[in-house]
Amino acid sequence: MTLIDLDQAATSAVRREVLEAMWPYLTGSYGNPSSRHALGRAAADGLDAARAIVGELCGVRASQVVFTSGGTEADNLAVVGLTLGAITAGRGRHIVIGATEHEAVTASADYLARWHDVEVSVLPVDNSGLANAAELAVLLRNDTALVSVHHANNEVGTVQPVQQLGAAAHDVGALFHVDAVQTAGWFPLDPGVSPELSTADAVSISAHKIGGPKGAGALILRTPAPIEPVIHGGGQEHDRRSGTENVAGAVGLARALQLAMHEHDPATVAAVRDRRDAFIHAVVESVPGARLTGHPTLRLPAHASFVVPGIGGEPLLVALDDAGVIASSGSACAAGRDDPSPVLLAMGYDRDTARTAIRFTWGVSTTQDNLARAAELLAESAASLRA
Repeated sequence: MTLIDLDQAATSAVRREVLEAMWPYLTGSYGNPSSRHALGRAAADGLDAARAIVGELCGVRASQVVFTSGGTEADNLAVVGLTLGAITAGRGRHIVIGATEHEAVTASADYLARWHDVEVSVLPVDNSGLANAAELAVLLRNDTALVSVHHANNEVGTVQPVQQLGAAAHDVGALFHVDAVQTAGWFPLDPGVSPELSTADAVSISAHKIGGPKGAGALILRTPAPIEPVIHGGGQEHDRRSGTENVAGAVGLARALQLAMHEHDPATVAAVRDRRDAFIHAVVESVPGARLTGHPTLRLPAHASFVVPGIGGEPLLVALDDAGVIASSGSACAAGRDDPSPVLLAMGYDRDTARTAIRFTWGVSTTQDNLARAAELLAESAASLRA
């Protein structure tokens, strides 16, 4: 049985080109980049090259790239580090996060509230998961230190108007952080190419969502704001993130991002969107009661999510898995929990309906035939479960 992988928002396979770029730094050039000898210098050269590539793709200097262990650490460093840095600099103890943020952001905000007396306001979303700059302006205060919003939601795919949200944050002098883990590779990260992220002061990205290795990510710092490290030690990454650098992971991230940005040209992305829309239509037409979640058009190009009232999301996933379709019920970080999705609850869904969520995500190599077959198997699985 041939598997159809439609859970690529959770993770993706490491590309061969990425493995080839990483291999020298796992073998011959395996040195510690802080060491002064030849092995260390070779590793440091690889790290510097990776930093320069990521910086160029993101429209910043290499020194503004902080390599991390992934998107979660990048989010923690942004939310905790920038907020504590702002407090130290005399800014207030108030931050705003979106209602549908990843757990890396919500848990970081909770930590700040419990241990640093930071007041956290939550920016609501409408029933499509979309936030509004006017509603953000109501929450903002003169003592707001940071606003953190993801570029696109991992569960329902809605793409936020981050340029407008960032402008509102800057109106009161607050920093603006964007979690771009789901959009890196699909949308330009360089404000010189697209203005979408032009108001972001910090941007989080992750390697394993775009054909890179797990355990590698970066925080892109666009402004010279003070930032307090969340990992302390030897002062690597310009005193912003201690620990011996994962040189191979950084090289893999740089190569994966380079490939994704090159291959996801406008024509390719448009074709992926067309396949997405055809898949959504097929599911809604063939699965009784199925409803699209998230915004119908302002959504990730390779993302389709639904609720199917009357059928539990987990039983449907098991049936699809048996049929050869890999999907998800929402965030991979929440897999296996029986609690309804906080994202769907924030969007106004009731708890029972939220438990029926199912998500399909894919890459540029996923064909229309793959998606058409997945829609057929979804309809068959749903009918079997109803029976």
